[in-house]
Amino acid sequence: MNKQELFENIKKKKSFLCVGLDTDIKKIPEHLLKEEDPIFAFNKAIIDATAPYCIAYKPNLAFYESMGVKGWIAFEKTVEYIKKNYPDQFIIADAKRGDIGNTSAMYARTFFEELNIDSVTVAPYMGEDSVTPFLTYAGKWVILLALTSNKGSHDFQLTTDTEGERLFEKVLRKSQEWANDQNMMYVVGATQGRMFEDIRKIVPNHFLLVPGIGAQGGSLEEVCKYGMTKECGLIVNSSRAIIYADKTENFANVAAEEAKKVQQQMEKELAAIL
Repeated sequence: MNKQELFENIKKKKSFLCVGLDTDIKKIPEHLLKEEDPIFAFNKAIIDATAPYCIAYKPNLAFYESMGVKGWIAFEKTVEYIKKNYPDQFIIADAKRGDIGNTSAMYARTFFEELNIDSVTVAPYMGEDSVTPFLTYAGKWVILLALTSNKGSHDFQLTTDTEGERLFEKVLRKSQEWANDQNMMYVVGATQGRMFEDIRKIVPNHFLLVPGIGAQGGSLEEVCKYGMTKECGLIVNSSRAIIYADKTENFANVAAEEAKKVQQQMEKELAAIL
């Protein structure tokens, strides 16, 4: 999926919502534990319920890898289900990979050849040769960690060099030598607020993947005020606030209601550019 196709889908659905599939076997409704594959059964129900209101899904690999082979099978089945039934959805493998070149090349092969996923999150801190193997695949996206929403982001990402440049700013500037806004996005946490202004000075046209609204307390209005572009430029993720909104047999319907609420907020924010 290229940048224009992504924007067209945003316009069509009047949404830039990404539903995070952070599926924890210990948090899903108990009745699903009777299923042959409880994780996939949960994901399938969530996807069917929320697909009208979102433009992307983001399975977080840690939740699947924690279950070994069973979890990986559920992950693969989830990806295939989305691709077959909702081909307009942008799929993000939230894997945060990044290693020396030949290792990154294997990670890239996993997600872009074996699974044929649209994008993968990548950690940039081993430098260019750890990122560029992901950039050799036409039509695929690298989503580079820039400024995250967790408390520990201050430990390194906001530290400054002798010229006053913050580390996340160095990542933004340097990485533009490797790719452009047609195949690279950045992760910027919703809790960063007005920092989006500083980010947009460096990457005015790139899409940003924005986790942290909902359970983490980020403000959608603030993200849009400081981060939205004329092509939207935002994919805003919500995970727990949607998928775990209810733990009864009605969980999928409640998830749909929560996703619709977010979509309706997004429709208002998009009115200025559509």
